[in-house]
Amino acid sequence: MGRGRAKAKQTKVARELKYSSHETDFDALQRELSSSSSDKHEDDNNRYEDPYDDGYDEYRR
Repeated sequence: MGRGRAKAKQTKVARELKYSSHETDFDALQRELSSSSSDKHEDDNNRYEDPYDDGYDEYRR
């Protein structure tokens, strides 16, 4: 019991998303996508490397 109310809310939200028309700000989307890709590249360079890691951990049991 209790699933009906949750499912009804999910259906309502899905309908709103499907049938409503939203203005898409493509410039903001482009800025967000370009900044996230440069942040990811920056994180890869600053990653901590374990000096005792031999790279075979996934093969050990």
